[in-house]
Amino acid sequence: MNMEQALQTFLDESRELLFDMENILLELETRPGEAELQNALFRCVHTVKGSAGMFGLDHVVAFTHVVENVLDRLRAHEISLSRELANLLLRCRDHISLLVEVPEPSDASGLQPAGQALLAELEPFQSLSVAETADPTPESPVSDGADDLWQIRIRIHADALRHGMDPLGFIRFLGTLGKLEQVSILEQGLPALPEFDAEACYLGFDLALRTAAGQSDIEDVFEFAGELYELQISRPQADDDPESIPSEACVGLELETEPAGDMRIGDAVDPQQSRRKKSVQHLRIQADKLDNLINLVGELVIASATVSLDAERSGDAASRETAANLNLLVEEIRDSSLDLRMVPIGETFQRFQRVVRDVSSELGKDIELVITGADTELDKTVVEKIADPLTHLVRNACDHGVELPEVRLGKGKSAQGRVHLNAYHESGAVVIEVSDDGSGLNRDRLLAKAVERDLVKPDAVLSDTELFNLIFEPGFSTVEQVTNLSGRGVGMDVVRRNIEALRGMVELESPGVAGGTTFRIRLPLTLAIIDGFLASVGEATYVVPLEMVVECTELSAEQQALSAGQDYLNLRQEVLPLVRLRDQFCVPGQPGRRQNIIVVRHAGRKAGLIVDDLLGEHQTVIKPLNGIFSHLKGLSGSTILGSGQVALILDVQALISQISHREQEALSAQGMRLNQPRHGLTQGIKSNEPVQ
Repeated sequence: MNMEQALQTFLDESRELLFDMENILLELETRPGEAELQNALFRCVHTVKGSAGMFGLDHVVAFTHVVENVLDRLRAHEISLSRELANLLLRCRDHISLLVEVPEPSDASGLQPAGQALLAELEPFQSLSVAETADPTPESPVSDGADDLWQIRIRIHADALRHGMDPLGFIRFLGTLGKLEQVSILEQGLPALPEFDAEACYLGFDLALRTAAGQSDIEDVFEFAGELYELQISRPQADDDPESIPSEACVGLELETEPAGDMRIGDAVDPQQSRRKKSVQHLRIQADKLDNLINLVGELVIASATVSLDAERSGDAASRETAANLNLLVEEIRDSSLDLRMVPIGETFQRFQRVVRDVSSELGKDIELVITGADTELDKTVVEKIADPLTHLVRNACDHGVELPEVRLGKGKSAQGRVHLNAYHESGAVVIEVSDDGSGLNRDRLLAKAVERDLVKPDAVLSDTELFNLIFEPGFSTVEQVTNLSGRGVGMDVVRRNIEALRGMVELESPGVAGGTTFRIRLPLTLAIIDGFLASVGEATYVVPLEMVVECTELSAEQQALSAGQDYLNLRQEVLPLVRLRDQFCVPGQPGRRQNIIVVRHAGRKAGLIVDDLLGEHQTVIKPLNGIFSHLKGLSGSTILGSGQVALILDVQALISQISHREQEALSAQGMRLNQPRHGLTQGIKSNEPVQ
């Protein structure tokens, strides 16, 4: 690890610690006297401060030292966590997150006015003045005689200096935990001058540290050192003489202690034993390296398909068996590689605790965020891109959904409203729900606004689904007064567009004025590789996502005759909307005498895709459609087959939405009421009711 890598590790861990700090603060508001939470909160700031000191980030140390002092008083029960203090500490947390992203103190000058304002607000909560507590280099605390005396031996790897580790930095930080009563240097195989390497470290240290801190606090100092040290800590003996520490060519050393890096390790070192730190449970990997691995696995899937095709053509039994075994191994590698990018959605959900708290406070509402399904896993790429749409939906639920406390009480509800985030797996996809227990959607109000904006005709009779979907139209809003949160008619159309860009869909459900509202988002598990079903139309080959395929059946001559010129089919007394892929994508040539139907389902709606030939299942590596092809409707990507041929991946959701919209336009053109019974496409999509 070089210094640049160590600094990146500091940034990553600081972001995680500040994320934890926010969640702990929000939890402390509900459990204000919990000592464990108070200690964890203090530790977050303390660790960021110490780690920043290791890298000379004095602007971070100076500010966090003041916050740390306030949190120390909080855990000592000298002050209590009021709403005012919680708000202030959350703003301090936001400011620290800005400071740690600035590598040079000189670059942080633009943040100084905001920092000084926060320090002034912190002053009433401190035992000392801001000027006294903001000193980034306080003297070491003096032992009160009741602390334990720890004996510590540090052996340092010869390559430590080459990796950017400063051994004295660890010692300086140990001094902030208590009083260093002795520091002695250990020689570790110091060579003769001709063999001396100026970049190598030949020293170790024996220390006597008197402190109230525990063993884990001492071990935490060495987190960033990784495998570059060996640490031995003896059991604390209050009356031990520091001179009794065994030494190997020890030389006394006087040190002025300064704050240094506070680093963390996961495995404790057994007392009286010296051993290296165990392997950590998690490995931090750069995202681009993981993406490159997934791309290579995708190419491996394509190559495996080529081998299988060649084996089938050769007719050799041994080759076919080898190809089959290769396919099994590639499938396992594919699944294992994709699992590396799967992350629980719970961390994303937790971020909305702060959103709900701030929004409800601004609106004068009392709203609780309930989270379920936090362990549901989703591709990291999808998780990152779904954060913004979810933020808008959560804020919308707080603003439009949940009523003011007095309004809720007048309706016989509890004063506290609820926003619910839920996630679960369903049919090869992930479903995310954002719901509230508020007033629900007002049909009359929505319809009036739609007529006003000329989105529907005054005499139109819309189903709930059709009416509710109008809120996703650009500029559509029923809010009478524009606020900081809503009323400008922007956002919901962007939400739908962003979700559809992920090959997902969003639907809205509101059972009534008193039933609240639920937004339901369906997303694919991954954007990289899927199991698909191959079909051909003329010379073109298409891939249908396998999890959406219900069945495949032959389109008989009788059925072909009955469905000629129509966009639906009576399939076993069920109205099935049809998509003729030859017409949809303008494939040249005439259909053969034999045709087939692939019945697909998405979000409870069915449709039939008419193709020429069924080619079976196929592992599909998704390649995005870029440039002039990105606007094509009904296609979500492409893939390369083992034969080298390009196949297009169908966007089933878009196809179903397209034929539904086409039917609505046809009905409107005929002047028919949108809810009028008809054995046609709209009825089949909405309800799949049998034909009478």
